[in-house]
Amino acid sequence: MSDLAWLRLQIDWGVDEALQDTPRDHRQTREAPPRPAASAAAPRPAAAPAATLVPPVQARAEAAAAAATTLEELRAAIAAFDGIAQRETAMNLVFSDGTYDTGLMLVGEGPGDEEDRQGKPFVGRSGQLLDRMLASIGLDRTRLVITNLVNWRPLGNQTPDDRLVALSLPFLQRHIALARPKRLLLLGKTPFAALTGSREGITRARGKWYDVRIPGLDAPVPALATLHPAYLLRTASAKRLAWSDLLQLRRALEDDGFEFRGNGTGQAIDHA
Repeated sequence: MSDLAWLRLQIDWGVDEALQDTPRDHRQTREAPPRPAASAAAPRPAAAPAATLVPPVQARAEAAAAAATTLEELRAAIAAFDGIAQRETAMNLVFSDGTYDTGLMLVGEGPGDEEDRQGKPFVGRSGQLLDRMLASIGLDRTRLVITNLVNWRPLGNQTPDDRLVALSLPFLQRHIALARPKRLLLLGKTPFAALTGSREGITRARGKWYDVRIPGLDAPVPALATLHPAYLLRTASAKRLAWSDLLQLRRALEDDGFEFRGNGTGQAIDHA
């Protein structure tokens, strides 16, 4: 078909305007538009530097504890560690009381109101009972060191939850490793379960010796489980069980050649 015939045909169809800016021969086969000439790839923007990753809080607690090489450094590490929420609500860090010279360490659960105020473990009602318990077998605070699993008072004096125990345990283990005690007395279920990994109830576990393995020590530390003084304040009938445990502790210390100052009151703590 000639160009003139093609134009006449469009006029017959009623076409009266062009739909493109430039004429196009519709008789030719349509071709794909040419691709633009290849050009050098635009440089990619530099990747943003990766954000500094903060290790999980448990790993930070373990690292902070392991880095301490002295008891003073450990205390400072506990004071600086910000992964424990109770640090923000407590009045004082409660680290230890007594002497490390004799090789006997007592481990409780955590500080209460009075301990929080004074910054010393076992100075409230439970501590007063503990002092009488120790005196009954010829011991006092000058003959041992007392500490807790948890160094900061939990709100409402609640039993430490699993998270608080897990974050506090590395610091307690490092405390034991630096103090190198010959024997441990574990006061209550919480420190007993944390250090031994046992799920046995404290009333069944008490009166028994356990080998507690501590990172940094070549040999396990013998640990005697007994009832917490706070429990004895609520359950006076259990004092006879604690008295039995204390006598067992005294016999073990005598076998170690422990030098007592006096023989104690020789009186059971049933009415203490």
